[in-house]
Amino acid sequence: MRFMPSLRYLVRATSLSCLCFAMTPQRALVADEDFDREPILYTTAAPINRVSAMQAKLDKGELTLDHSPEFGYLPSLLKALEVPVESQTLVFSKTSLQLRRISPRTPRAIYFNDDIYVGFCQSGDVLELSAVDPQLGTVFYTLDQRKAEAPVVERRTDNCLVCHSSSRTEGIPGHLVRSLYVDAGGQPMLSAGTRMVDHTTPIEHRWGGWYVTGTHGSQKHMGNLVIRGRDVQEPVDNSEGQNVVDLQYHINPDRYLTPHSDIVALMILEHQALVHNRIVKASFDTRQALAYDEMLNKTLENPEGTQLESTTRRIKSTGERVVEAMLMAGEAPLTQPMAGTSGYMEIFLTIGPKDSRGRSLRDLDMATRMFKYPCSFLIYTDAFDNLPQPSRNYVLQRMFDVLTGKDTSEKFAHLSNDDRLGILEILRETKKNLPDYWKI
Repeated sequence: MRFMPSLRYLVRATSLSCLCFAMTPQRALVADEDFDREPILYTTAAPINRVSAMQAKLDKGELTLDHSPEFGYLPSLLKALEVPVESQTLVFSKTSLQLRRISPRTPRAIYFNDDIYVGFCQSGDVLELSAVDPQLGTVFYTLDQRKAEAPVVERRTDNCLVCHSSSRTEGIPGHLVRSLYVDAGGQPMLSAGTRMVDHTTPIEHRWGGWYVTGTHGSQKHMGNLVIRGRDVQEPVDNSEGQNVVDLQYHINPDRYLTPHSDIVALMILEHQALVHNRIVKASFDTRQALAYDEMLNKTLENPEGTQLESTTRRIKSTGERVVEAMLMAGEAPLTQPMAGTSGYMEIFLTIGPKDSRGRSLRDLDMATRMFKYPCSFLIYTDAFDNLPQPSRNYVLQRMFDVLTGKDTSEKFAHLSNDDRLGILEILRETKKNLPDYWKI
């Protein structure tokens, strides 16, 4: 196997920190966080998500995980959690619990589906997992990679929250994707600045620190780029990192489940990390505000259900941010068609409901924008359906107003009349438990 010794050695790294588990001598003081009190009880409440359900099956003997010499429990775990191998993306910044295992030659692999993320390092001690929990937001886990008679996925509630309950995650246990410079060893250069990344970020600022396989025409990005030295001289020439379809000169592909770090998978990953956080923020804020109202009403002997004006504003504020994320407000445009290399796009298109005309919210454009029908597929998830009723009601009413043309504000001007009608028709046929006013 041949490696390219002259791979560029400065990186504007985009690091998926949802699997960061940052090492730090200081424990996260979660007891001081609002979400560790009633009504959330983040650290003490029992999680109910795909990972906790899998562990319950392991405990009952209804499921086993196979162990392989090369990858440990990774292949079996992905199968058990229905995470497609084709979702693999490769990141080489040292932003993980196992940072000593990560470098441009040995990037960390991340696999994901709609509500699970799995991180794998070569010769790593553990697999890193995060699950989207309808009540607790992002819940973090590790699975020891040593072969065991009864493997156990352990919940992590300390170090992880140092990174994952800050303003960057909207103050809730969440996911984040960020851009930062990284040196030849994979160390983040925090003094050079950082950039948060989601579907509103221009393509030219994405994917540094990631390997990117796929074609994208003349559009520029920061993927496949590493430069030696500690001084950043911009603009950085990354011409060799564009339209890369083969990573064999950068990594040993035999050490990963696939040889890809798919460009389409990266775009979906960034989008859903944002939407997940917005949903969790709306859930936490609404539940906390309603709990405060209940306490205050008892204290002041107000009629049950009396709602403070501040509570109404809080529900609207966080709910509006969900609507904006769901309907792709501010999405960065594409100027050239994009195509991946792993087959992820083809798998992504087969998941989820279709209407009677064969249309789906997973239908991709990938020429001028991400989705053919700009509405997030995460509307079908348990996290969305388990929003507190006042928040869910607000979000669905606002989406209906936008899709029916009642709201023609500038932030939704990217939606044409055909877009609005298409999304409305698809949701009417495929989304369960919509309010009656959504029906024709």
